[in-house]
Amino acid sequence: MSVAVVVPNWNGREDLRVCLDALRRQTMAVEIVVVENGSTDGSTEMLRASYPDVTLLPQRVNLGFAGGVNVGLRYSLRQGHEHVALLNNDAVADPSWIEELVAVMTSDDRIGMVASKFVTIDGERLDSTGECYSSWGLPFPRGRDEEDLDAYDDAVQIFGASGGSTLYRAEMLRDIGLFDEDFFAYFEDVDISWRAQLWGWGVRLAPRAIARHRIGATSSRMPGFTTHQTLKNLGWLMIKNVPMSLLPTVAPRLLLATTITFVRAVVRGQGPTAVRAVVIAVRKTPKKLRERGDIQRGRRVDDAVVRSLLTWDLPPRSHNLRRLRAVVTSPVRAFRRGRTPDSPVQQRKSAPR
Repeated sequence: MSVAVVVPNWNGREDLRVCLDALRRQTMAVEIVVVENGSTDGSTEMLRASYPDVTLLPQRVNLGFAGGVNVGLRYSLRQGHEHVALLNNDAVADPSWIEELVAVMTSDDRIGMVASKFVTIDGERLDSTGECYSSWGLPFPRGRDEEDLDAYDDAVQIFGASGGSTLYRAEMLRDIGLFDEDFFAYFEDVDISWRAQLWGWGVRLAPRAIARHRIGATSSRMPGFTTHQTLKNLGWLMIKNVPMSLLPTVAPRLLLATTITFVRAVVRGQGPTAVRAVVIAVRKTPKKLRERGDIQRGRRVDDAVVRSLLTWDLPPRSHNLRRLRAVVTSPVRAFRRGRTPDSPVQQRKSAPR
């Protein structure tokens, strides 16, 4: 069994040390591959001095998460590895992390991805037990911030896997392709999960494969980064992947959600960032439509299967949208209740005079 672990790094020298030390303690032999994404904090020098056993792939500029991991994935595929795991540089894997991931992957030849249980760095809350895609066009990590660490151990069939801690089958990657580098960061893992599902590859959770994650350690160093990537990438995710029969449901809801996100960004003083994101998204939409054609023509599952994969509700943390939905739908529900046969209004109308 040949396995590589790809770790992308951008100015995360101290977190990277802890990450690599944990990978050195894995119970299964792996090739550790670090994609050095143009860091300026001495990460490259540290790797060469202290980690000669690690394969270093230095890049001149920051290629983002998607571009960076693609460098590592291409290298791993050329080396003939059967499976390739991705791990964030701010994550710490348990010693049996790879062994547990591989055990689930090898249980079925049609499994293309296996997600680990991602928990917070202190081990007290869940970060992700898989990625979900809602009927509002909004992805979200399953279980985030929940304190019951065993809550999803029996729900092993999932929609998507977090790129921060997941094992990929090399055969699947050769079939469906690598990450979309236009995404740069955020939702590129949901995008490739969409492609896997549409093309008939299974995605599973390995609940005993545990990695701890320092959430936001990289993005927090870049003000406005999350806003920019969210506004740029969410529309592409829908355009490329959502089947035509579901677009009338998903598209207007996503438009509302992204409009609210845009307005909030402007109010917070991030207007230029938000505008740049939208301009880039619009400019590359024709390219995404062409990619959609290729993806949809390669589909191996029907619309009914796709519908069953989605979460038919808002993401749990979408508090503003939930309040807005309640305001809009409350009068409608009240009207419908007033017209039901056993309602007081109907009873008064039908009672004899």
